Amino acid sequence: MTNDDGPYAPEHDAFGLAPDRDTLPLEGITVVDAGTLVAAPLAAGLLADFGADVIKIEHPEYGDGLRQLAPHRDGTSLWWKVTDRNKRAVTVDMSTERGAAVVKDLASEADILLENFRPGTMEQWGLGYEELKTVNEALVMVRISGFGQTGPYAERPGFGRIAGAMSSMTNLIGETDGPPMTPGYPLADGVSGVFGALGALVALQGRAVNGGEGQEVDLALYESLFRLLEFVPIGYDQIGEVRRRNGNTHMYVAPSSTYETSDGEYLTMTATTPSIWERLCRAMDREDLLDDERFADNAARVEHSEEVNGVVRSWVAEHTREEVAAAFDDHDVAYGFAYDVTDTFDDEQYRARDTLVRVPDDELGEAVVQNVVPRLSDTPGEVDHLGPRHGEHTEAVLREFGYDDETIAELRDEGVV
Repeated sequence: MTNDDGPYAPEHDAFGLAPDRDTLPLEGITVVDAGTLVAAPLAAGLLADFGADVIKIEHPEYGDGLRQLAPHRDGTSLWWKVTDRNKRAVTVDMSTERGAAVVKDLASEADILLENFRPGTMEQWGLGYEELKTVNEALVMVRISGFGQTGPYAERPGFGRIAGAMSSMTNLIGETDGPPMTPGYPLADGVSGVFGALGALVALQGRAVNGGEGQEVDLALYESLFRLLEFVPIGYDQIGEVRRRNGNTHMYVAPSSTYETSDGEYLTMTATTPSIWERLCRAMDREDLLDDERFADNAARVEHSEEVNGVVRSWVAEHTREEVAAAFDDHDVAYGFAYDVTDTFDDEQYRARDTLVRVPDDELGEAVVQNVVPRLSDTPGEVDHLGPRHGEHTEAVLREFGYDDETIAELRDEGVV
């Protein structure tokens, strides 16, 4: 889609430009992002959103693999532009002796270093935690991998899709009589990015209260998703319950499902409390359901889930999206339509809260991207710039760390940077 000003979405100009903040809460924190693709770079990006100086390391020839993943516009990776926003891009071949020395120089003055290679890779390059501690005892090293740094699976290759399956999350998604389903986004990588940023900040606080010494943060992709499952492990341990996928219905709340309107839109709704159930019945003009013994309370409705969801499904199917929204809004029923991205760009809540912002970019002109999350009242973060060009800041960063022009030229000639 295009508008009059360029190859942008029609709603592009509806969003404000990202503001320029005077102060940011993580200013003064230096981060070396030695990761690739999603998990560790996302963790570093979340820190960069709040003002950390993130130095992103890529291979001089190949760059980060994320640059190769769709979608692209005119050869520029759009995924890269978001995940690696607010960072400075440096090229270093960490697998070489001189490249490892450069990384050690960067780490010597950093607060945090993040990586997500297979366990043992950084040690093979002389960049394991024990080696880096010799140049900076205060360093926090965040290590994200498929299965963690220890255990019999530690050296296995691991990706988000695999972690989702092993965490048992995948087995909870899909129709009852269908196969397990994988989400359309590498959820384990995303969740691990959030946990990685949390781990880094917790370790920094630990450093502050424990004499200034850093530590190693070991994060496994499968453990990040497994932690989100909350009641699933304890349910098995205490009452022998084995949760399985159940389509769009809940095993513990009814009615709750995804329903199709007469004009082909989908919404999800859940009646988690007695008051919401009562309001739903009134919205559908079905007060008679309130006297039905089958639906007397949530336990009874769960027992008769098929019937109660069928009632709601039939009512929704007879009304358009606009009619359903009006009825549910009038009666304060909790619901949400299954948005695609065009809905998010057009939604008044997204616009009112500046959930999306426009950011100038020298390759794309401008781009609309997600704003900083979470929002802080006094020291909010900012989107200063999108993902930089390959190696854009190499020389500037190396000079900051004491490298002269002659040494930088030697490193370039040798293919180290």
